[in-house]
Amino acid sequence: MTGDSILVITGMGLAPYSARGLSQTLQPIDAAKANRRTINGALKDLSFDQFRKYASKITCKDQATPVIDGIWPGAVVTVECVAELSRLTDTEGPARPVVPGSERTEGAFTFYRPILQMLVVDFTDTLAEWDADYNWSLDLEEI
Repeated sequence: MTGDSILVITGMGLAPYSARGLSQTLQPIDAAKANRRTINGALKDLSFDQFRKYASKITCKDQATPVIDGIWPGAVVTVECVAELSRLTDTEGPARPVVPGSERTEGAFTFYRPILQMLVVDFTDTLAEWDADYNWSLDLEEI
């Protein structure tokens, strides 16, 4: 962590002033979406549990580029997410490892930032020269 953001990407890194005000999405990977209708029109989930994984997109506009030299699609990174997951507090526990110190409870719900082992799928890095703004995005999928 650089002090500019709570996002941590081990195996890649974030330069100072490269990750302030970022956004992160978490969504199911495409293979987790296997819903089909029966002949009677009922919707059924045909996905396998092992495909219940996350895809993530991190986007940011800041004054520096993230550390992407030598990082290519297929690189393995560990992401301490900014995006939170939540669950009912009285359930078995979090489905993913928890970023230390990120867990909090509000009423019947527990929120936490997950730690995910991910693969770099794609990235973009753009500089607007006169504005000195780097716009970058990083596409990831859970291993």
